[in-house]
Amino acid sequence: MAFEFTDANFKQEALDKDGVAVIDFWAEWCGPCRMVGPIIEELAGEYNGRALVGKVNVDENHQVSMKYGIRSIPTILILKNGEVYDKHVGTISKAALAEKIEGALV
Repeated sequence: MAFEFTDANFKQEALDKDGVAVIDFWAEWCGPCRMVGPIIEELAGEYNGRALVGKVNVDENHQVSMKYGIRSIPTILILKNGEVYDKHVGTISKAALAEKIEGALV
C-alpha cells in the first residue's frame, strides 16, 4: 500500500531520510490521477524496503504542494537523499516510472 505523505510528515519521511522516495501529487477529482494511482500502489509493494512510494493529496496538503510548485496533477517527484532527482508531470506507464525509480536507486 502506498505511503500517505502529508504536510506534517513530509520532512521526516521524505527529506530527512537517506534513500529514494517516490511521491505522487494527486487529487480525488483528477481523472488522470485515477489512472496513475493503481501504478503507484503496485510500485509501493514492488519497491517495499528499497524505496518509499507514496502519495500527497494536494487538496489536503497545501504546504508541500506549494513548496514544490505543483501546478498540474498528477505530478510525480522522485527524491534521492532528500533532493529532487526527477520530476514527471502527467500520466506515465508503470514501466517508464519503474525505470526512473531504478535510475534513482543506483
